[in-house]
Amino acid sequence: MVFLLFIVTAINYADRATLSIAGTDMSNQLGLDSVMMGLVFSAFAWSYVAGQIPGGWLLDRFGSKKVYFWSVFLWSAFTLLQGLLGFFGSAGTAVMILFGLRFLVGLAEAPSFPANSRIVASWFPSNERGTAAATFNSAQYFATVLFAPIMGYLTYTFGWRYVFYFMGALGIVVALGWLKLFHNPKDHPRVNQAELDYIEQGGGLTSMDQQMMKKEEKVKGKNWKNIKQLLGNRMLLGIYLGQYCITTLTYFFLTWFPIYLVKERGMTILQVGFVASLPAICGFLGGILGGIFSDFLLRKGFSLTVARKTPIIAGMILSTSLIAANYVDAQWVVIFVMSLAFFGKGFGALGWAVMSDTSPKEMSGMSGGLFNTFGNIAGITTPIIIGVIIATTGSFNGALLFVGANALVAILSYLFLVGEIKRVELKA
Repeated sequence: MVFLLFIVTAINYADRATLSIAGTDMSNQLGLDSVMMGLVFSAFAWSYVAGQIPGGWLLDRFGSKKVYFWSVFLWSAFTLLQGLLGFFGSAGTAVMILFGLRFLVGLAEAPSFPANSRIVASWFPSNERGTAAATFNSAQYFATVLFAPIMGYLTYTFGWRYVFYFMGALGIVVALGWLKLFHNPKDHPRVNQAELDYIEQGGGLTSMDQQMMKKEEKVKGKNWKNIKQLLGNRMLLGIYLGQYCITTLTYFFLTWFPIYLVKERGMTILQVGFVASLPAICGFLGGILGGIFSDFLLRKGFSLTVARKTPIIAGMILSTSLIAANYVDAQWVVIFVMSLAFFGKGFGALGWAVMSDTSPKEMSGMSGGLFNTFGNIAGITTPIIIGVIIATTGSFNGALLFVGANALVAILSYLFLVGEIKRVELKA
């Protein structure tokens, strides 16, 4: 099950990154400046954020399997359609359609990470949950490792449109595979009672989908009151702030990092396709090791609070190292610094494990959607802020300072706001 989550999440992030790889050639053809590119980059995040709470409700109402299938199928179809932009003669028309399609991709992807959190909460006991969540979350780095060279090659050899054709078709195939292979714990044809008992005794919510569908009519009138309880919880507000800051780093690497390598460091798009994979490999390794280390601390008797906070804070400290790229010239040193920052970002990206640990049992999907709403507001602000900084200053130096400052705020949030990490109990 976690392997399926890993594959689907890799496709998810690769489709988000298509524009960053194809963006240089596309912007030249369509005549987009850095501010316009920032706005187009942000189109995904506007709808992605808006769809989080509705997506969480759909998951709690209809279950993870069906909702996730339609999510993957639709975002892949909208990705494929972006390849048709080259056939529009008017640049203005093409830009509007591109913005609209990116908006629809974001809306379709909205339920994906809340679904990941629900599935991990149902399939894994607490002392394995950090590794499981880190594994699917590390797929975002694996996506760059695997797909950035492929997309760079397709852009260089055939043109930017083929990036969208390839990724869209691949996603549709993966969606059909998901429908065939995914099962909830109690529905899986190969599960046995001993395994179910092990998961349940460790805190796994094996009957989540079945129970939520029965309770939906009772719960739906109370949803907004419950959301107010979540928004009034200091621990959750600290987690939301931390996730916003961590996601700022994610969107820098997803959107502006390849363009930084081309415009600030003079690389070709073919070089970027391969060079960008090096920091991503480090992010992937950091993501896996952060989850393993967190679960290791838990098994050694440390509290859940210490086990989750330690890798998050350590990882964010490492992430601030990307500011050093402003003070070096050699390309290999820049890639080393970015790789170290990416490793730290991966090591500290345990927000979804924390969400699986803290979400109330009655509304896990809705809670994950609210968490992802706050986190992905960064997808709106980061591309635009960085675009404005570049347009104003003419360089990426201020942009790197902005991204590094967010890592520092994430550290402060987990140190002083979050407090003890525990599952939220909703009041009657």
